[in-house]
Amino acid sequence: QVQLVESGGGSVQPGGSLRLSCAASGRVSSIYTMAWYRQAPGKQRELVAAITRGGSTNYADSVKGRFTISRDNAKNTVYLQMNSLKPEDTAVYYCNADIDSLWRWGQGTQVTVSS
Repeated sequence: QVQLVESGGGSVQPGGSLRLSCAASGRVSSIYTMAWYRQAPGKQRELVAAITRGGSTNYADSVKGRFTISRDNAKNTVYLQMNSLKPEDTAVYYCNADIDSLWRWGQGTQVTVSS
């Protein structure tokens, strides 16, 4: 059974940083695009950042210059470095990945930015 397991969420003050990780486990042959989404209370889930297997990236305008997505293909892992966090970044963050041509989701990890 293929799973995506996220870690690294938590609570931080405005201006702080967090690093999220998401590792794919199980019988994995190839992982193509990997991405992070987030969903705040009462809002739709939105794309935060995505990265192709070759390393091309794209970001939501709201996080450009503050967040960085990266991946380690040898470890089947994607990361999201989040700096200069704002209260509006508060949400459940979900990992999403195209694994062997099937899109899969992680269980989500809570990020709370508050003073």
